[in-house]
Amino acid sequence: MNLSQLTEILEEIGGQASIIDLIVCAAGVFVLVWWLLKTSLGTKALDDAPCRRNNMPPLYAVIPLFMWILTASILLFIKERALTDLPDWQGALVDNLIMCLGVAPAIATGLMIARRCFARRLKGLGLDSRTIPRDLGAGLLNLLAVMPAVLAAIILTILAGKLIAGPGFEIPRHKELQEIMAYPQWQVRALIVFTTIVVVPFTEELVFRGMFQTLLRSYIVRPWPAIIIASFIFIIFHEDTLHWPALFVLALCLGYAYEKSGSLFRPIFIHSLFNALSVLGTLSR
Repeated sequence: MNLSQLTEILEEIGGQASIIDLIVCAAGVFVLVWWLLKTSLGTKALDDAPCRRNNMPPLYAVIPLFMWILTASILLFIKERALTDLPDWQGALVDNLIMCLGVAPAIATGLMIARRCFARRLKGLGLDSRTIPRDLGAGLLNLLAVMPAVLAAIILTILAGKLIAGPGFEIPRHKELQEIMAYPQWQVRALIVFTTIVVVPFTEELVFRGMFQTLLRSYIVRPWPAIIIASFIFIIFHEDTLHWPALFVLALCLGYAYEKSGSLFRPIFIHSLFNALSVLGTLSR
């Protein structure tokens, strides 16, 4: 790939951005630079982040994820055997309903483990309703700061893909976003929006930040190594490897927000707002 081709690709990517996108990105860069300067490039950002006190055995952290996979697999097996003649849009509706139902055992077991193993129970995990207003505002600021880095990861992935696979390379949309575009039925879209913005963020943050990252910090102690390892675990459970670079950057922000605040609501809000932006961007096309 020569310089002119690189310029064309960057112009193509830039041409898809609106003035609002550019303003938001510029604000995010400002916030990110301010954070980097204030925290010595992030090395001092979590000096005051204590470990969450718990007596959780290592196996307990895996149980919610196992329950999630097992329940969803059973429900999908039943669907494939009992509901073979559904129209495509109804199949998408059932798939998202399975997602909502499949996480129920994972959430239930995760909360039970927190009540049993964490000091201060659910509050020790980071689920304290009194922090919601503060976490929502801080979550917006955290998302604003990380978006330029996420966009940079997406651009680098596109550049690498075009270099390796050719000029026709594109990053595929997430399955749920593809279904929103493919099926105009309000039932499908409403359930996808609920699943994407509410169900998935809460469940994934409970499992990957609340369980895995807390467990890692119990043994590693230092925050950043635990955040990095938990972020790797998070991305490998997402099917499309082309999404991994951007998801890893987002996961670092989610892990940082959890350690900095001690509240699980903060990464939940960041995750939910990120997904909401993706859905709104898809629907606005």
